[in-house]
Amino acid sequence: MARANFIPLSTYEELPPEEMRREAEAFLTKMRRRRTVREFSDRPVPKDVIENCILAAGTAPNGANRQPWRFVMVGDPELKSRIREAAEEEERQFYQEKAPKEWLDALEHLGTDENKPFLEDAPWLIVIFAESYRVLSDGTKAKNYYVTESVGIATGMLITALHYAGLVTLTHTPSPMKFLNHVLDRPDNERAFLVLVCGYPEEGATVPEITKKPIEDIAIVVDRSE
Repeated sequence: MARANFIPLSTYEELPPEEMRREAEAFLTKMRRRRTVREFSDRPVPKDVIENCILAAGTAPNGANRQPWRFVMVGDPELKSRIREAAEEEERQFYQEKAPKEWLDALEHLGTDENKPFLEDAPWLIVIFAESYRVLSDGTKAKNYYVTESVGIATGMLITALHYAGLVTLTHTPSPMKFLNHVLDRPDNERAFLVLVCGYPEEGATVPEITKKPIEDIAIVVDRSE
């Protein structure tokens, strides 16, 4: 493979320390308003808003720049209905037969179950697929690298972009998710990573009262310069 053509870094913008602090604090304030929502309005959201958020996600760092993700935007009511039907069937089996008691106990306080009306209520479902390998024009396969890590980073950026655009989201992972390949006609080299439900919250929507861990519980500072 030919070596990439390297060009000067022209997009970086350095900020003075005080402006850095303001930007970081403003970002934290914005993200603390983000909540996972399960009650969605059916109000339409313009397609180009979703597309721009996906393009933002597509700027994520990834292994060898293979960009091993596919974002399938589902706004068609019939397809959303089929996804809900198949997801609820998998979820019924999970909750009633497969899920260990420890996991069910951990979910109990949130009140989640096999019923997933948000899959039809929300205007958009973004089904995110991880591409394990590419099929080249001559039919040969080219392996992708750090696929799960790359798709996970891009998904986090997508959630953030949608929040910044004034929408709410829900990450949904029916288990297993192979049915999504069939419903959405995706090839075998793509594996469903998660379903991102997005739109406006239903009027009167509620969320559980929860807290997030403080800095001392999630970060360790290793710095001998101080």
